[in-house]
Amino acid sequence: MSFFYKPVKTNYADDDQLLTGYRENGDLALLGRLYEKYMPLVYGVCLKYLKDEEQAKDAVMGIFEELIVKTKQHDIKQFRRWLYVLSRNYCLMQLRSGKRMEMVNLDDFMEFSPVLHPDDDNREAAMKALENCMDKLPENQKHSINLFYLNEKSYREITDITGFSLNEVKSYIQNGKRNLKNLFRER
Repeated sequence: MSFFYKPVKTNYADDDQLLTGYRENGDLALLGRLYEKYMPLVYGVCLKYLKDEEQAKDAVMGIFEELIVKTKQHDIKQFRRWLYVLSRNYCLMQLRSGKRMEMVNLDDFMEFSPVLHPDDDNREAAMKALENCMDKLPENQKHSINLFYLNEKSYREITDITGFSLNEVKSYIQNGKRNLKNLFRER
């Protein structure tokens, strides 16, 4: 994004006019023109704190979204200094909240095995195996799983039907899934 590297020509009187115009009319084009002048500054601050170009670019866009609201809420004397502080605080909040993306191995995230996700040729055999494994579950788990997955009932609906508490329903479904998975592996 080459616009992050444009030289900044500051005219503070023009900044005040653009800011006042935006506050009075709500015209985002005015705020955009004002912000565009300081994007290299904002990008530099974000890059300094976040230490990643893509995250810094995302932060520049996120800061503009905050500007839409915050410029109307605050009494801004010098826009450049105020924007610098806003940018720094935005980055610090990003770092504190741990919004850095964690890389997760897809195999760890997704359950995949031919038994859990059968193809069309093995579907009938897999359904028969599922029925056999379901029969081995405790009755409360079997009933809760049946209602949740096969009848597509919500937790609340299952509590109404069975008389189990909400926590019991969640527990029965979670434990039932784990037990089914173990039973499939044992086959």
